[in-house]
Amino acid sequence: MTTSTRDFAVRTTIYTEELHGWGVLRIVPLVPAEDLDLIHGWVSQPRARFWGMLERSRDDVLEIYGFLDSLDTHHAFLVVVDGEPLALFQTYEPLHDPVGEAYPAREEDIGMHLLLAPARRPIPNFTPRLVTSLIRYMFSLPGKDRIIVEPDARNAKAVRRLETTCFELGPVIQLAEKEAQLGFLTRARFEKIQRKS
Repeated sequence: MTTSTRDFAVRTTIYTEELHGWGVLRIVPLVPAEDLDLIHGWVSQPRARFWGMLERSRDDVLEIYGFLDSLDTHHAFLVVVDGEPLALFQTYEPLHDPVGEAYPAREEDIGMHLLLAPARRPIPNFTPRLVTSLIRYMFSLPGKDRIIVEPDARNAKAVRRLETTCFELGPVIQLAEKEAQLGFLTRARFEKIQRKS
């Protein structure tokens, strides 16, 4: 089944923000069966190699996201701007994830994954503005005061992006599927940087 713009208009919005010059950003829950064509198309492209699903079939992707959808500790969303889906966004509780065994995880931590959709048109400063909105969403969640990210350590572009969006790099850790570069962003650090900008 293909997801249309109309489907996003009626889907529950968990966060919204007006982005000057872009329109309205909405974070909506991913519905695996409805969004399968869209997300399989994104994760199976060579540009998404660090997402780890290049060889996965449609059924595999449906099973993976169906499983995530069944968990209370892991969540998958689409980021939609003026009706156009622009990113796959996932959050998780590190204490309930293998990454939480690789560093001193806390209840107040929230982990995130972000896969940008293939660009259809250039949007100036797209990634930093999008990530800033996602950070605001995560810090709006009760009890969360530190964001954890763990991109593949070989993904130099993602690691550079962390540094330019105010994350502090931590150690490189070994996970089952990859060697990952940990990054951390506290609420206090984010708010301090926002006051200066």
